[in-house]
Amino acid sequence: MFCSCYSLKGEPRRPSLRTHGAVDLRLGVAKGRTQGISLSKAQRFSLSSNSRSTFPICLSTQPHAEKLLWIETSEQGVFTSAIESGLQNFLFRPQYAKLAEDWRKVAQLKALFVKDNAIVDSETKQVASVLKVASADDLKTAQLRQDHQGLVILAATDWRMIPAENLVAAFQESGAQLMAESDSAEDGKAMLEALEAGVAGIVLRTNDPSQVRKLAAYVKQRNAAAAPRLPFSIGTVVRVQPAGMADRVCVDTCSILQPGEGLMVGSFARALFLVHSECAESQYIASRPFRINAGPVHAYISGSIGKTAYLSELVSGSEVTVVDPSGHTRQALVGRCKIEKRPMVLVEAQTEDGLRHSLLLQNAETGPVGGLPEQAPPGSRAREFEALPVTELKIGDRVFVWQQAGARHTGISIQESILER
Repeated sequence: MFCSCYSLKGEPRRPSLRTHGAVDLRLGVAKGRTQGISLSKAQRFSLSSNSRSTFPICLSTQPHAEKLLWIETSEQGVFTSAIESGLQNFLFRPQYAKLAEDWRKVAQLKALFVKDNAIVDSETKQVASVLKVASADDLKTAQLRQDHQGLVILAATDWRMIPAENLVAAFQESGAQLMAESDSAEDGKAMLEALEAGVAGIVLRTNDPSQVRKLAAYVKQRNAAAAPRLPFSIGTVVRVQPAGMADRVCVDTCSILQPGEGLMVGSFARALFLVHSECAESQYIASRPFRINAGPVHAYISGSIGKTAYLSELVSGSEVTVVDPSGHTRQALVGRCKIEKRPMVLVEAQTEDGLRHSLLLQNAETGPVGGLPEQAPPGSRAREFEALPVTELKIGDRVFVWQQAGARHTGISIQESILER
């Protein structure tokens, strides 16, 4: 049998578009002007005829609980579906070593192998263990063991005898991540939902490509809902001033960014601003929904969750965090970065704690920051988002700021006294 290992990255659901003319930002096509975007029945997004755009926003946080999906099969069609779903790690049993060699020629993959009761990589380093359970007594014995660590794949002969709830409860207090085997997408979904938390992942054993696609879609949707949300603060603009020339970094991602999405950028690690993408079309420039006019080379940017990087460090293949006005996050790959000399504007904003934070952006309408419209009442929970072009930004405007620990070492937050100014 062949097994593919998959961790689906969270990605928010794409909003539908209501347009005048023909606009499809999901495909990077923009003709005419977007009149509105429907996020849900309870939320509405509107793009005004000028360069500012608004929609409702709810700011909150929720924990990240990304689920894993492994596929076991010997069918070429299932392998193809796995590759098309973005699979990278593939597990082969000894009798299918030749199949592993053949499929390596079809796509880039990381081969993993079953060895006794363990799963090892090409260097024979163990990446997971396999625990066989044939009865309720076996499960009770496994529960009493204290040596479970890392990733544990529970191979049960009959799941009707061992409900998924029992499995989740048995391993909740251990230091291991439990994965369960399943023969269908429906059963796999039930195990992922058992006792709300569910198992850490599923090994789906099937020769039916449709089962792979169904469960992969569910896991992707679930991971998107559980993706981290940033708790934004509101900063009031206290200074907008031309700042001369600088080496500006333009970040072109490999993803289509929706209206409202952008990158978190700032001069200080302690506070990053939401810099909007160039998805909106203007009279001067066409829509480029993959691009963010991010700022100078010195600026911090949120890379993978929990880490920052300098804009100067980004290269093709780097990973950045895309954020929407509600704080939802997803990861995107950098396709390229352009560094060019451009005139800059210094923006300073003060948060409620009295601290001032700064951001430098190109003196152009293509680098808007995320903020609140003027009519939004202070302290309102149902807030509206507005893309504020730097060319229109003024003292008193309110912008979104993500505040975090300021001390950093190689992009990782550390406990240390630091003064940024």
